[in-house]
Amino acid sequence: MDGAKLQLNPCLSAEVTRLRQALGVSPVTAQVLVRRGFSDPAGAHVFLSADELHDPSAFGGLDQIVEMVLIHLSAGSQITVHGDYDVDGVCSTAVLVRALRRLGAAADWYLPDRLSDGYGLNADTVTRLAARGTRLLITVDCGITAVAAVASARAAGMDVIVTDHHAWDPGELPDALIMHPRICGYPCPDLCATGVVYKLAQALAAAAGRGVRETEEDLDLVALATIADSVPLLGENRTLTRAGLRALARTPKPGLRALMARAHVDPSRLDERAVAFGLAPRINAAGRLYRADAALELILTQDSVRAAEIAEELDRANSERRDTETRVLFEAEAQVAELPQRSAYVLAGDGWHAGVIGIVASRLVERHQRPFLLVAMDGDVGKGSARSIGPFDLIAALDACSTHLRRHGGHRAAAGVEIDRGEIEGFAAAFDAYAARTLTAEDLLPVVPVDAVVAGGQLSLDLAEELRSLAPFGQGNRPVSLLVPGARAADVRTMGEGRHLRFTLNAHGARMNAVAFGIGGKAAIRRLLVGDDAFDGVFRLEVNEWKGMTEARLNLVHVQAADPAFDAFGFSESVPYPVRDVRGRHTLAG
Repeated sequence: MDGAKLQLNPCLSAEVTRLRQALGVSPVTAQVLVRRGFSDPAGAHVFLSADELHDPSAFGGLDQIVEMVLIHLSAGSQITVHGDYDVDGVCSTAVLVRALRRLGAAADWYLPDRLSDGYGLNADTVTRLAARGTRLLITVDCGITAVAAVASARAAGMDVIVTDHHAWDPGELPDALIMHPRICGYPCPDLCATGVVYKLAQALAAAAGRGVRETEEDLDLVALATIADSVPLLGENRTLTRAGLRALARTPKPGLRALMARAHVDPSRLDERAVAFGLAPRINAAGRLYRADAALELILTQDSVRAAEIAEELDRANSERRDTETRVLFEAEAQVAELPQRSAYVLAGDGWHAGVIGIVASRLVERHQRPFLLVAMDGDVGKGSARSIGPFDLIAALDACSTHLRRHGGHRAAAGVEIDRGEIEGFAAAFDAYAARTLTAEDLLPVVPVDAVVAGGQLSLDLAEELRSLAPFGQGNRPVSLLVPGARAADVRTMGEGRHLRFTLNAHGARMNAVAFGIGGKAAIRRLLVGDDAFDGVFRLEVNEWKGMTEARLNLVHVQAADPAFDAFGFSESVPYPVRDVRGRHTLAG
């Protein structure tokens, strides 16, 4: 993607100075905090300390939910937890099943099959659950749009509790007790499903007189799900994730320990990246290609031998998922190449696996900076997954094109559809037309956010470690990006069979080791690095540990020819840091 733009939020020197003095942080970290909206020292302290927690009672209507569960516990009713097939659905199911069983409940679960059941609760599942004696049905990570299925469950004599966090139709809520952070007015509206269920588990433990400390045993699952589900890592989510990562590093659960071993994740160095790229994909792989029950069994088992067997199964499934994903990506890119450039793309393929098209859609969005919707066809009907760019509301777009769809749902950034084969061409045209009306040329340019403008001499191991105090990083709290203007590279070498580069960055009299992943074959970028002219580079400053050595290392995110406009920034704290939007010429994203 050419024409990337650098984006710097407002940052005044007086606010930077105030944070430095109040918090004792470096000028660079103070810049980062101010640009991220934490210019007030008190608010910045709360963010850095990550100790924001709310009582479960802040969920409106929670007392009724707890009372209903306790009634069924007292009666010895069969309680079924209906989950979902992704990491959040599996983890929320595990948390609630464990909580109910600690209270002596006869609790089982049902996880839908992605291909045969589809997403969420349906009438056929209700019939099966009624036949096996379910008296209380609790949905987790689904149910808020399952109005008809919940009605069927009520007609079959079940009580129903819906715990969810997804978008809903305000005019048509299910006839059930509802625990939803936005509907129930919870102070952290962005909890994932496992976060919601964790709060329910706390409330149940307190009501049963057991105290809530035992529920902290499942903070590892809360962190795993919160990171995997890409909810904003701010507020209470940030607190739960930071505590959960510590819990995950020392987890006694045999399944999670076996999974870390299989994924070559060192518990002593566990962080959000290890979860997002090591653990979560393996748990997801079961539900993407087969059934998610194996992933749930992995979490619930107390048998170390069985845990190792399941971890190996999930690792194989993840390898198969990667191969399947690569094939679909190649075929999708071939379709893009044959089409004229569009504002939004709808691609369809026979033989595409419905479990990987969402991942492929995300890859295509990253490469092309356009919304993508991929459809896996099965006969005359297809299931589609869509991913979006920041300015584009997928749900609004799908609502506008709904005459072409059997059904659709999701949220602004990710959504799913079901569509007839004969409607795909018309839907693709309508989807593209809607995007063309609502997106500007500026919206279609990739944005490279910059958190601080730094001189080479400010880059150090101490700064890298200080910036880690802003972790965990993820949705809503991206990794810190530092702009180093007027830099040069020396000793540029390839690594990783030519896919990556390593070099020494020279900037303002300072030198530091740097890497650039995935750009070994990108000639334009290499020319900038090996040329004689200075360039502006956006980097992530990392703590790199290798063979017992610890050093600060720069990871290149974006590079462009040096822009004289950055000379006006200077590096004195007396110089204000205004809003800037600078058009670049090169980016690593594509």
